[in-house]
Amino acid sequence: MAEIHPTAAVAPSAVIGKGCRIGPACVVGPHVELGAGVELLSHVVVDGHTRLGDGVRVFPFATIGMAPQDLKYKDEPTRCEIGARTLVREHATIHRGSVGGAGITRVGADCMIMAVAHVAHDCTLHDRVIVANNVMLGGHVEIGDTVFVGGGTAIHQFVRIGRQAVIGGMSGVEADVIPYGSVMGNRARMIGLNLIGLKRRGFSRPQIHALRGAFRLLFKEPGVFSDRCEEAGRRWADDAQVAEILAFIKAPSRRGLCKAGRDVDAGDGDDD
Repeated sequence: MAEIHPTAAVAPSAVIGKGCRIGPACVVGPHVELGAGVELLSHVVVDGHTRLGDGVRVFPFATIGMAPQDLKYKDEPTRCEIGARTLVREHATIHRGSVGGAGITRVGADCMIMAVAHVAHDCTLHDRVIVANNVMLGGHVEIGDTVFVGGGTAIHQFVRIGRQAVIGGMSGVEADVIPYGSVMGNRARMIGLNLIGLKRRGFSRPQIHALRGAFRLLFKEPGVFSDRCEEAGRRWADDAQVAEILAFIKAPSRRGLCKAGRDVDAGDGDDD
């Protein structure tokens, strides 16, 4: 049921799902599993203990599941998993996990990894993440659902990006970004909320107003930051999005929190 070009090199032990299309000069390693309908266009390498979910498309000269760029790695059987319907564009590289981390690199469903982007070992990208051209993710980075990472951005290892955040292009991100946040710059600073994303995804006016109020309190008001977090928890005790931000802030972190820049803007204009 699969279509395999005669110039492709597919290991006999690889698991090839129904309806797969493997194009010219592709290489599929012995521990690879391709879900139904996966398409490797041409000159694609998939190696290691790697699984591509149903409907994944990989464009020419991309590599998935190669060994991590970690001098401590000694060819241990670590893993790489790509979720259903994700697109991996030309020259992108996604490395498998390392024994120094979780042992697995994960990219979720319905993501797009654009050309020449790099996803390093032990990264976790949740669903609907868009990583634009020439982005570099260091090892152990975690990115929440529906995040957009602008082109040419570098994200330091162990950084966490909360869901629905947006990272401006050409940024250098060295610290964690809260859910719904917007950061940019070298080195990146918090510049506001991802208001455009919130509106596009159907967040209500009251939800956006609550997020604005909490953001202003946390990042624009004077005082001790921990006290402001406690105050935000009291003021918006019943708001799920504010609670999500506060839980993210309180969670363990290797990198600390991305600070607000001088021009931070909670979006004080009209919602429309």
